[in-house]
Amino acid sequence: MRSRLSALTTAGSLLLSLFGLPAFTARVAPPEPLIPRNFPDPDVSVFGGTYYGYATGGERERVPYAVADDDGGNWTTRGDALPRKPAWMAPGVGAWAPDVSQRPQGDYLMYFTGARVGDNTMCLGAAVASTPEGPFTPIGDRPLVCEPRLGGNIDPASFVDADGSRYLLYKTNAHPSTIWLQPVAADGLTFTGPRVELLRVDRPDEGRVVEAPVLIKRDTQYVLFYSANHFQSAAYQTRFATSPSLTGPYTKASEPLLTSRSTGVESPGGADVTGEHLYFHAWRDGRREVRAMYRTDLLWTADTPYVP
Repeated sequence: MRSRLSALTTAGSLLLSLFGLPAFTARVAPPEPLIPRNFPDPDVSVFGGTYYGYATGGERERVPYAVADDDGGNWTTRGDALPRKPAWMAPGVGAWAPDVSQRPQGDYLMYFTGARVGDNTMCLGAAVASTPEGPFTPIGDRPLVCEPRLGGNIDPASFVDADGSRYLLYKTNAHPSTIWLQPVAADGLTFTGPRVELLRVDRPDEGRVVEAPVLIKRDTQYVLFYSANHFQSAAYQTRFATSPSLTGPYTKASEPLLTSRSTGVESPGGADVTGEHLYFHAWRDGRREVRAMYRTDLLWTADTPYVP
């Protein structure tokens, strides 16, 4: 899942027994991870010719980040990009599913998910920095988006359309699990209109969960990548949906892009698109303790993605 606290991963075996989640048997040889340590929900961007990766963190590193000179090169972890705890965020926990983008004025904006102090509702926050390395400084003493009645909000992602219009994507947790799109000003912080539902759970293989949205504009259509099913399950997968219009309706592809059997690694999800590659996390072993970062080629035919 693109947004689960690292501390929760040790509960994997218990969840498997409680929910009857399927076992994992790979059909192909597993690839080597780009970042073998725990680096879940990777957000990968290129700034100034350098690749930057940001991940879900924990108590020690709220938002761990890594850098590389090229997309498949030697990644080096550098520390915590968000060392200062936001005022509204509960102590002793990490931030989930960070998303970093550059604003028109040249600085950098980070969206992230955090547990709100007092009730642990998952909410969306924002922080800014003058460089991609940070340190990012939290903005405000309240979350950017926080809806307890909808089960909280997770998995923020930025999208800038061809005309320069900026948007925020995110998920609401209450069933049915739903992904939303909302316009924001150039600062990425000021909402300029109501949100629009892009898609929700409506397939049995999605397992009541859709999350981790990433939106791409191609010449003829918009492509919305997302993860589905439970992040602890071998059925966790990366999917996509397409629409000729930004606000939809989006048509889900009949088959997933990444599955445990097609990739050879367990529970591939929390994906991000950078250039002609898809970056994602997957469990390194059957104990479900480390979600490493992997990469695969992303190819296109008639503006529809596929993985070789």
